[in-house]
Amino acid sequence: MKAIVLTGMPGSGKTTVGMHLSKDLNIDFVDIDSAIEKSENRTISEIFANDGEKYFRVLESKIIKESFGDNKVISLGGGAFEDPITRSFLLKNSVVIYLKTSVQEIYKRVKNNSQRPLLNDDMSAEKINKILSVREKNYKLAHFTIMTDNIVVEDIVRDIIKCAGLK
Repeated sequence: MKAIVLTGMPGSGKTTVGMHLSKDLNIDFVDIDSAIEKSENRTISEIFANDGEKYFRVLESKIIKESFGDNKVISLGGGAFEDPITRSFLLKNSVVIYLKTSVQEIYKRVKNNSQRPLLNDDMSAEKINKILSVREKNYKLAHFTIMTDNIVVEDIVRDIIKCAGLK
């Protein structure tokens, strides 16, 4: 089975859904942000603060390529799908699922989380909307879009399995 890649905004549920989906399909789960933190032995916020977003994005692309493989569910960081080379590779070699979440729902989920480096200076619905408006054109290129507002994880997993013909 091709890799299943989850993309979407921070707080859209990529990690939670990915863990449940991999368990349901009995395949490996890779959270790219966790893999980056493990390889660097520091948090994403520390990487952004000390080395900047550009360094982080190069590292992110490297970790995605190293982690990629069939029979895996891969949860991307929110901005990973912005890189045209990474995006093209993933669209050709995996099933990409966009977990679409409203600005209000994202804000509700992340407002008390200081581990979101792009939102650290401005944790607001307006800032989330600004980031989403830039990224959504690329998120919409995913093979499938699944709405996540007010839907339990099990139903999201079932929707992914159904639309992607995984079982």
